[in-house]
Amino acid sequence: MSKELDKPRWERVYSCQKLSSSNLKLLTLTALSLTLLSLWHIPLTQDSPSSLHSKRLAKVAARCEYLAREPGPPPDFHQRTLSDRFDPDTPPTLLRSAKIWTGNNNGTEVIHGDILLENGLIVAIGRIHKSVINKYKHLDVVDAHNAWVTPGIVDLHSHMGDDSIPELSGSDDYYSPKAAVAPWARSLDGLNTHDLSYELSIAGGITTAIVLPGSAAVIGGQAFPIKLRKTKERSPTSMLLEPPFNINASFPDFSTTPRWRHLKQACGENPVSVFGMTRMDVTWAFREAYNKARQLKESQDSYCSKITSGTHGNLGDFPEDLQWEMLTDVLRGKVKVHTHCYEAVDLDQLMRLSEEFQFSIASVHHASEAYLVPQVLKRNYGPPPAIAMFGSQARYKREAYRGSEFAPRILAEHGFDVVMKSDHPVLNSRYLLFEAQQAYYYGLPENLAIASVTSAPARVLGLDHRVGYIRPGWDADLVVWDSHPLAIGATPVHVFVDGISQLPFAHVALKPSSHQKAPKVPNFDKEAAAVVQYDGLPPLQPFKKVRDRVLFANVTTLFSRDGDDITAISLDGTTGRGVVLVENGAIQCVGTEQACVVPPQHGLEIIDLKGGSISPGLVSFGAPLGTTEILSEDSTNDGDVPDPFAIRIPSILGGDQTLIRAVDGLQFGGRDALTAYRFGVTSAITAPSSTGFIAGLSTHFSLGADHALKQGAIINEVAGLHVAVSHAVTSLSISTQVASLRRLLLHRTEGPRTDYFAEVIKGHIPIVIEAHSADIIATLIRLKKEVENATGRPMKMTITGASEAHLLAQELSHADIGIILKPARPLPLSWEAKRILPGPPLTQETAISRLVTHGVTVGIGIIESWDARNSRFDLAWAALEAEGKISRKQAIKLVSTNLEKLLTGSACSTEMSDLIALEGGDIFDMESKVVAVVSPLQHSVNLL
Repeated sequence: MSKELDKPRWERVYSCQKLSSSNLKLLTLTALSLTLLSLWHIPLTQDSPSSLHSKRLAKVAARCEYLAREPGPPPDFHQRTLSDRFDPDTPPTLLRSAKIWTGNNNGTEVIHGDILLENGLIVAIGRIHKSVINKYKHLDVVDAHNAWVTPGIVDLHSHMGDDSIPELSGSDDYYSPKAAVAPWARSLDGLNTHDLSYELSIAGGITTAIVLPGSAAVIGGQAFPIKLRKTKERSPTSMLLEPPFNINASFPDFSTTPRWRHLKQACGENPVSVFGMTRMDVTWAFREAYNKARQLKESQDSYCSKITSGTHGNLGDFPEDLQWEMLTDVLRGKVKVHTHCYEAVDLDQLMRLSEEFQFSIASVHHASEAYLVPQVLKRNYGPPPAIAMFGSQARYKREAYRGSEFAPRILAEHGFDVVMKSDHPVLNSRYLLFEAQQAYYYGLPENLAIASVTSAPARVLGLDHRVGYIRPGWDADLVVWDSHPLAIGATPVHVFVDGISQLPFAHVALKPSSHQKAPKVPNFDKEAAAVVQYDGLPPLQPFKKVRDRVLFANVTTLFSRDGDDITAISLDGTTGRGVVLVENGAIQCVGTEQACVVPPQHGLEIIDLKGGSISPGLVSFGAPLGTTEILSEDSTNDGDVPDPFAIRIPSILGGDQTLIRAVDGLQFGGRDALTAYRFGVTSAITAPSSTGFIAGLSTHFSLGADHALKQGAIINEVAGLHVAVSHAVTSLSISTQVASLRRLLLHRTEGPRTDYFAEVIKGHIPIVIEAHSADIIATLIRLKKEVENATGRPMKMTITGASEAHLLAQELSHADIGIILKPARPLPLSWEAKRILPGPPLTQETAISRLVTHGVTVGIGIIESWDARNSRFDLAWAALEAEGKISRKQAIKLVSTNLEKLLTGSACSTEMSDLIALEGGDIFDMESKVVAVVSPLQHSVNLL
């Protein structure tokens, strides 16, 4: 850290003038400005030249003094009795009997007691005397029943309102495409108050978010913190939280304390690809911009120096430039700079920029390689920046390839503030807490995990004097949770923003009592050390394959396949836990140690599951898993298939009747595939990548195989036939797409080659259709009936995506059409998907529970390959939210047998299906960890 930071800010700001006795000059300037300002307010009947000159000097003197003032809350801020965001119709509220996570003591303080809210503020917490309560004539009382209460969640990286949902061209204000350097652009100016995200994100406990411009530009522009609740004014301005004073005025009131401003920057691939640059261009764009700002600052400093020295002759106008004033404030230390930056080369460049122009970076976002270069980030001009990141999202582009789930814990161990963020709508901010839960699962301490979405982002924003903590005098932004915040599926029961209840009719499923405590989590110390040792790319293959006998001991439960169904055997008996004996990848015995007699012999491997369980291997569908390694790098992927609606298919391919097979483009050993394998997803069903109408033929394959020729690598060469009916895939009308599909199904061509549409008609393979809108789905139901009536045969149809399928649950059941919900928890990202069933706390039912209740076969899919690893969390979450409508066995089917049935026509036999062994619990427990895969196809037990 530079020694300049040890100096008073006035000296830092004017260091280029080398002023002596700067404190005396500052005092003189302040006295002069106050004297002139007092004269300024004396009413004059006629302005004389001298009085006009005095007024002008007074304004300039006050402005110069204001330049040197530290941003932050005024000294008397916590003496306020009324929030500046208070709504007069808000009643005082008493929240009784809560476990209160205050954020104090580095997030370790928990108070059992009450919380009193009044005038938009927290008035008291803990044991509140009756005399305080009795003074209120009307008091809303909410009994928390000893539930957990945290501060409202703060999202440090959101594009809510600017990249609003549903996504429409008329509300796309994500960034300015006009310039790679746009410090003048303001996210506030594009903030859409009709974004559906606000209500949904509040339902996830989000109360505050900073709306950042997009990451396309080198300097994307100015960002603004907002509160998410609706206001009576219904304007973007009324949502702002402590905006700069000059937002609604040309010049601020110079008697006030400046508020923090916020700037978004980006380095690396985004500006390189969007603006046709290289990294060298990006760095020069930064340096050129900040050099202009430095020149402007020096001109202002020189001007103010003349004011302080009494040299008023030929002053001229105060030097200013609206285009560069934001960056000048950056150099004065008045701006929190938030920078999108991934890899070591860019992080190093960013720190050089910070040192060269002597301004501090408040936070680095995404920062996929930050955990590998912590010492680089400590070169920041100022304290080390906070690191804002995802829980497990990685490898979607080259600069994210070394991203690690262990990064939060590693960075915390190096003393960095760790913040989990959404990048909404990249990730649905409603589930930002899930990012903290993942960080906790992989080793971030409990106190820091909760702080990563509350007090830590509040500190980074310079708003920790009012949000991010539960303290008297802070904003009344609170969340009451139905379970411990770090337990999977934790859901708000109450959300207060500025003391106003946002969930008057919350629907919450009853959770097990064990969810009221912080869940125990596995030990990942070895994995975390390995990721650093191997520069972010540790070996992911099984460390050992055992073909002889393996005895799993201390097993509590065995979930296994029985045709399309799942059976459960409890082995946790009165005489102790059971054992499972495996030989050559097949189970030989299940029971007690006495029942499964194992004669002593060479090569017996004994694995203690420590109260763990064995479950079917999970299946993944929806992402290009196995055909794509780095999504944005074409050379690492199989590529997109040609779309007959967009181009004429070459005759060498067979023309428009050609269907591409995904099996021909499979790539084994990819990092997303192996990571998923290590977390219990043993196979995937993947269709050819397509952005058009017809994708082609999917394939079912093992994620643990070395290559396509290995035994058991290909489970089913052709699984199903995939098409899409949506405005997202072509500009042609929906009716045109349906007409094309009708022709392909009813007017098949004759020829020697296999007609896979004929195979669909015969019921040999399913047709899998991507569709979200209930109207489109209704048309597909009619089409299925039409085809079946014409052919006299039942047809297997599955609809994926299916955001609005819940509206047709009964009709889908009667038509025998299966549904794969993709993603598992809905987001109305497009107009076709806007009528979602959001689930608790907004609705009692989820889309999954409603469909299952009506007898529809349901599976859960994913959108991006990195997310396959989280399938076990998805099934646990689905079971918890269903409140008994989905059994544990049904939940496992959502990501195993149901997917196989819906995508291939039938579930795999037991002899062709992997099992996974979990240590420390079952597949529903955060305490458990996958330690082995039992593979009948590979005739081995693969130890992880």
